[in-house]
Amino acid sequence: MNPIRLQDSDALLVIDMQYDFLPGGSLGVPEGDQVLAPVNEAMARFAALGLPVYASRDWHPENHISFAERGGPWPPHCVAETRGAAFSDELALPADTVIISKADSADADAYSAFNGTALADHLRQHGVTRVFVCGLATDYCVLNTALDARTEGFDTVILPEAMRAVNVQPQDGERAIAQMREAGVSTATLAELGEIAAAA
Repeated sequence: MNPIRLQDSDALLVIDMQYDFLPGGSLGVPEGDQVLAPVNEAMARFAALGLPVYASRDWHPENHISFAERGGPWPPHCVAETRGAAFSDELALPADTVIISKADSADADAYSAFNGTALADHLRQHGVTRVFVCGLATDYCVLNTALDARTEGFDTVILPEAMRAVNVQPQDGERAIAQMREAGVSTATLAELGEIAAAA
């Protein structure tokens, strides 16, 4: 176990914990509901230390380019202001969570929470230099968010137990984690974070 000492310059990025990405949703990630407890645990630990939590969400118009009817790869999902786009009621977002809406124009898709948003600027303005990433899905929005975080110059750590993959192809999730590691992304467990929180 290699504990990572959390610092004032750390933030947690929770990716797309929305009903449409949970089992039963229009684009449900297999076992996606199993990350609710570890994501909540991570958020609670960051909040207890006064560290910022950001939550991204797909916030699509009804005719979004990613939808199959427009030639995209996915069924309609996360249409703004619908229940499918809402965060799960079981997601215990801290009161001061910063919400990042992405892919909110019809003709541009965005897997990354950095793509077309002010996330990078907001993080820098608040002195954040390292981000911890969790949520859905490992092989799409988590992957692209983590890679963009590295491109933007942030030290980046993923929490694999608080992530699940779509796995359109078998082992897509494992390949995504390997790709992130190759880009300089680190991994951590909640147990490692727990040691730090208990000592803080």
